[in-house]
Amino acid sequence: MRTRLLLLALTVSLPFTPAASALSEYGIEGMGVVSTRADELRATLSADGQRIIWASNREGGAGGWDLWQAHLQDKRWTQPQPLAVNSSADELDPFLSSDGRWLYFASNRPGGHGGLDLYRAALGADGQPGTAENLGSTVNGRQDERSPALAEDGGLLFSSNRRGGTGGWDLWQARAGAADFAAPTPLAGINSARDELDGSWLGGGRGVVFARANAGGGAQLWLSHCRQGQWQAATLLALSFNSADSDTRGAVLDNNAPGELLVSGKARAPRAGGLDLYRMKAPAVEGDASCR
Repeated sequence: MRTRLLLLALTVSLPFTPAASALSEYGIEGMGVVSTRADELRATLSADGQRIIWASNREGGAGGWDLWQAHLQDKRWTQPQPLAVNSSADELDPFLSSDGRWLYFASNRPGGHGGLDLYRAALGADGQPGTAENLGSTVNGRQDERSPALAEDGGLLFSSNRRGGTGGWDLWQARAGAADFAAPTPLAGINSARDELDGSWLGGGRGVVFARANAGGGAQLWLSHCRQGQWQAATLLALSFNSADSDTRGAVLDNNAPGELLVSGKARAPRAGGLDLYRMKAPAVEGDASCR
């Protein structure tokens, strides 16, 4: 999943207007500030809509992939800065909890249980994350874990290439316990022989949007609904650049505008570089909550 570091980021930011973006199928997010000539992967927004955090392999960070943050000022994303939680290893797949208390992410920094592990860092009053803490051996195994996402009840959705799945990378869920997460279980009905990554709960856990590897070496976004305790056969997300030869992934609900998704992809236009960040309407969820 790691891509080549690209050089010379653009410097001009176009206006960002959430209300206007929602009127079209998609719009690029923060041209030149958030979306640049580098690769941008998976963005998450604060509940007040004033901060965006995403992963990028642009210059200026601490390692290969790092977490970056920008602030909204006069309807523009400004002041992109790497987070202090970054290490000389990779930091990926940020997810802000809707209550504003935690930043979750994946990292292969030393001291983990093996490969990429899931971490979280408490957010201070200024929105800056504190010291990263590993989610522990119940969630993290000897293989890789990435793309954490929380449900409204605190349950964790993530991807792993551990044993016990259907093949390669699969989606797993771990219910929230009194002090920790319960042992994770795979999402039967969604996982396939191909890789499944970047899952996000929709509709309070009545649906899941996720990325599935395609034959072209990229990924496409899919949607599955829960009905009577079973995840139904997934359908392609309606997005013009979500095609068989595309690389589209990293869908996350906007905490400030939950009717909208941020996704990573490669549209023909507008385009800033490699993987850019785009905004689109969240799909309607027709399932029930019996899978949670």
